Amino acid sequence: MDTGTHFVMGIALGGLATLDPVVIEGSITAQAVLVGTILGSQAPDLDTILKLRNNAVYIRNHRGITHSIPAVLLWPIVISAVIFAFLPQANFLHLWLWTFLAVFLHVFVDIFNAYGTQALRPISKRWVALGVINTFDPFIFGIHVVGLILWGFHLPPGSLFVTMYGIIVLYYITRFRERALVKRAVRRQIPNATKIVLSPTMRFRRWKIAVMTNKKFHVARAENGHVTILDTFDRIPLPDSAVLEAAKHDVNLAAFLSFSPIYRWEIEETEHYYAVRFIDLRYRSNGYYPFIAIVHLDYNLNILNSYTGWIFSEAKLQKKLNIIL
Repeated sequence: MDTGTHFVMGIALGGLATLDPVVIEGSITAQAVLVGTILGSQAPDLDTILKLRNNAVYIRNHRGITHSIPAVLLWPIVISAVIFAFLPQANFLHLWLWTFLAVFLHVFVDIFNAYGTQALRPISKRWVALGVINTFDPFIFGIHVVGLILWGFHLPPGSLFVTMYGIIVLYYITRFRERALVKRAVRRQIPNATKIVLSPTMRFRRWKIAVMTNKKFHVARAENGHVTILDTFDRIPLPDSAVLEAAKHDVNLAAFLSFSPIYRWEIEETEHYYAVRFIDLRYRSNGYYPFIAIVHLDYNLNILNSYTGWIFSEAKLQKKLNIIL
């Protein structure tokens, strides 16, 4: 989920903690738990700072080790210890328990969007991405905001947030049902599909779809249960090419290939260099495919420059590459 949703979830968990007799009986413990749930709901996304290095490092590592099983166990200990150093009167065990719940829920809810996490690491480095909830879901964010406002009007936070999370569970069940209906509609329209990737949007009944068959890629949209195919591309296997093999050594392209499950490729030979481009088919927006990797190589197959990330125009891409011929 996005940072804002994780933040309001952290506050809501602090309200939910008032159901704990140890928390409600001690004001210092209640304060410590609220700080713990807020920090715990943000901690796994500390790896966002990797974006300051470059996109390749960020793509390879975001929601990786900081969302792993050891991290889920370590974050609550570190956060609770820091808070306890400032509030030693707090009950450490209950501070740790609620902080652990905040960290766990952060990682748990992240697996429901299309990006996913490496939540099973170190058991497995496989990305767990269920593709049911958009990274920002207006309903989930909105119901948290409503709950916090009602808490501000002195409604009992414990029962209030129990009810709220019960509604959210029902919402998730509804989203799974909607996803299954969309997948069924795709299979009816493209019966020879070998891989279907669904990406939820902020609109409840609108989905982005990328489909792979033995010979084709199809990019589609589902809205109100109706599937519309927007683009179709021939599925051309990667060639045995020295240019392509050299490009694969580039860190940006390697990061792209580690992240993207369904893509097409292009190799262009210009007057001065080769341009190798990989295009992720999951994120079509207004007829454009913004998530790409591109590598430029000279005729001796030395890498001149490269980029991976989100680009919404060729002009911006050229600025990113900063081509010097």
